[in-house]
Amino acid sequence: MPADAAPEPEAAPRLPRRVRIGYGLGSLCTGTFATVPGLILLYYLTDVLAVPAAVAGAAVFLPKAWDVLINPLVGAVSDRSRLRGGPRRPFLLIGACTLPPLFALLFAAPPLRGAAAAGYVAALFLLAATAYAVFQVPYVTMPAEMTEDPGERRRILGWRVAFLGVAILLSGALAPALAHADGDSPASYRLMGVAVAALLAAGMFGAWSTTRGAPAVARSEAEPSLRAQLAAARSSRPFRLLVTMWTLQALAIGVMLAGVQYFATYTLGSANAVTPLFACMIGPLVLFMPLWNRLARLRSTAHAQWCASLLYLVGAAALAFTRQAGPALGYAAVAVVGIAYAGLQLLPLTLLADTLAEDVARTGKRRAATFTGLWTAAETLAFALGAGAFALVLAVTGFRSSDAGHRVVQPQEALSGIALGMSVLPAVPAAASLWLLHLYRAPLKDRAPLKEEPAHAD
Repeated sequence: MPADAAPEPEAAPRLPRRVRIGYGLGSLCTGTFATVPGLILLYYLTDVLAVPAAVAGAAVFLPKAWDVLINPLVGAVSDRSRLRGGPRRPFLLIGACTLPPLFALLFAAPPLRGAAAAGYVAALFLLAATAYAVFQVPYVTMPAEMTEDPGERRRILGWRVAFLGVAILLSGALAPALAHADGDSPASYRLMGVAVAALLAAGMFGAWSTTRGAPAVARSEAEPSLRAQLAAARSSRPFRLLVTMWTLQALAIGVMLAGVQYFATYTLGSANAVTPLFACMIGPLVLFMPLWNRLARLRSTAHAQWCASLLYLVGAAALAFTRQAGPALGYAAVAVVGIAYAGLQLLPLTLLADTLAEDVARTGKRRAATFTGLWTAAETLAFALGAGAFALVLAVTGFRSSDAGHRVVQPQEALSGIALGMSVLPAVPAAASLWLLHLYRAPLKDRAPLKEEPAHAD
């Protein structure tokens, strides 16, 4: 080396494998809590607790809308925390101690029906959503603070996405199977609530325990209020476009999750059909997520996201013809949606990581906590709106609620509403998201290129 040559910068040390894998365990919580209430809770209210569809929609939507207010507060409190164990991990422990028992109580099926049952479920869901925010907001901030190396952050993200797929597949198959094991009885829902609570606890306590001793090489502080966070987001056009695009896609996914149980029961003719239906939707995660990742490396992450979004739109539109063409089309269309869903779980997170890195390079400010807080709040609100929108379709088309022991015959308008709510309703925001993704992709050629590294789990 010449005497006047600058020394090569030292490579950032790799995080211990235990920390990377242990951090990923937290996705057993985030994937499960995002999936199971969206999949089961609305149906549990209308078809087990005899809650009218409009009231059930409000009971599902309002507690999750609370997350939009509580997420910035949790982020600000976490930023200012001086608790032993660092600013993030103590909140992981608080969430782990509170969310699992609250989730079990949510499906305890008390001897209440109608509005009283809706009030009970809404109150428990509000408390559970708060406990989830206490865990999730610090959790999603941790990778940006454990390492400044983009490649290392991608490796952490790889484990997070891997466990996310496991959580969605496991909880999405386990919860309906247990809930319908005894003919939709309250006892079967109680058993399901306890089993899912155990899965939540395993992921949350696992993430808290294994990240002990993880380095804290950077500190990202969120803005102290929702207004300040929104002001920061307005200054980044790429983030605004990306988060709005993902909000529309999360809304489409939320509608479909809320509708899949009704689709199985009333379109395919069996409540138990939800298990193979959900297997068609989530099964492709394991097989196709690496393929979406490979396409992102070969072309670009934004191109792969475009392909996944368009495929989701095609699958959702095809579901509209299930009643005419038969169950085979329904299963096939849901499998197409599942292939797209594998990409939609991976690619937006990669785009977010790239956008945050670009924001740091452009502004010199570390705003990961602010932007990830807004991202999770928008995602949570979108899933809640999805369930609320499907409940509104049920109410408008005359869906008749019942309890587990007294099934009622649904009018043809309600059956048509279920079919349209499962297909056309999610297709509309999915189509709108394509335009926002186009706007996000358009100026990419004018931006400084970011080093693209695979998000593999090693």
